[in-house]
Amino acid sequence: MTSIFFAIIALGVLIFIHELGHFLFAKAFGVGVEKFSLGFGPKIVGKKYGETEYLLSAFPLGGYVKMVGEGDDVEITEEQRTVSFSDKSVLRRIIIVAAGPIFNLLFAYFLFIVVFMIGVPAVTTKVGEVVPGKPAAQAGILPGDLITAVNGKPVDRWEDFATVISKGKIAPMQVTVVRGATVMNYNMVPEPRTTKNLLGETVTSPVIGVVAAGETVTDHFTPLEAIKRGSEQCWNVISLTFLSLVRLVERAIPLDTIGGPIMIVKIAGQQAAAGGVNFLAFVALLSVNLGVLNLLPVPILDGGHLAFYIIELIIGRPVGKRAREIAQQVGLVLLVSLMILAFYNDIARIVTGK
Repeated sequence: MTSIFFAIIALGVLIFIHELGHFLFAKAFGVGVEKFSLGFGPKIVGKKYGETEYLLSAFPLGGYVKMVGEGDDVEITEEQRTVSFSDKSVLRRIIIVAAGPIFNLLFAYFLFIVVFMIGVPAVTTKVGEVVPGKPAAQAGILPGDLITAVNGKPVDRWEDFATVISKGKIAPMQVTVVRGATVMNYNMVPEPRTTKNLLGETVTSPVIGVVAAGETVTDHFTPLEAIKRGSEQCWNVISLTFLSLVRLVERAIPLDTIGGPIMIVKIAGQQAAAGGVNFLAFVALLSVNLGVLNLLPVPILDGGHLAFYIIELIIGRPVGKRAREIAQQVGLVLLVSLMILAFYNDIARIVTGK
């Protein structure tokens, strides 16, 4: 139940941020908003303020902002025409629709900055295991050693140390360690290891055969440093999300890696149990995924509507109604198929215990 609670909190906040983007820009451009709903389906509770009814609906996996004059075959009065979404310029419609996913990306950026300001756990360079027969073992490095430098370049976090090794060459190197009160230098030549990365690509990189002890410290950053690192982290996650989608289409990443609501519930519980920073980072990651997915040019998603409006901007007239209907039907089939696959993968993980 705890996992479900935290998943609802995470998704509820992200849906609210997304719909808030649409809502605020609709209001800014003089578009009337009839409904602002968290969730789909039957109304659980609702309250009307001014022209807008604010709703909490039964199914929490989404939300919507219903604007005056939005959609095909919507009848509006002459009085409503001045606040109709469809009567606004195509540029304003593009901004209103794009605001949802962009708000998700900006919210993720904000959360990453907060995470770095609060403090992030980092693994030290203390060695936990030395793989027998590998370069480090042959050179004489032992479990418990604290790695302090590679080729004279200081390192104090395992991520930095691993990056130096993996981006280096298969060439002689010197690793400096502290054992007790003694500083020792070991010479070795890394050996190549071929693996698959997160994008399913086969990569070969140097390794020396050591495993981190898992000793962690908390790194705190000033607001300026947090903004810099938050910017880098947000951009890296956005780039990785786009690349992952491309690799999924190419089948470089297996389709069974796609997760659905059950997976989100499980991970939300795990991250919440690990601490507030972990949970915030998880919400930021979800926010990026929600923003990126909604920008895809798939009809019924925000990106599909944006594609229609961009075409309208180029050709000077709206895309034909029949073409939109066919595209939306195709988009619905794709979305439903993806949801079925995600649920299937979630259930398969439960059955297999993975």
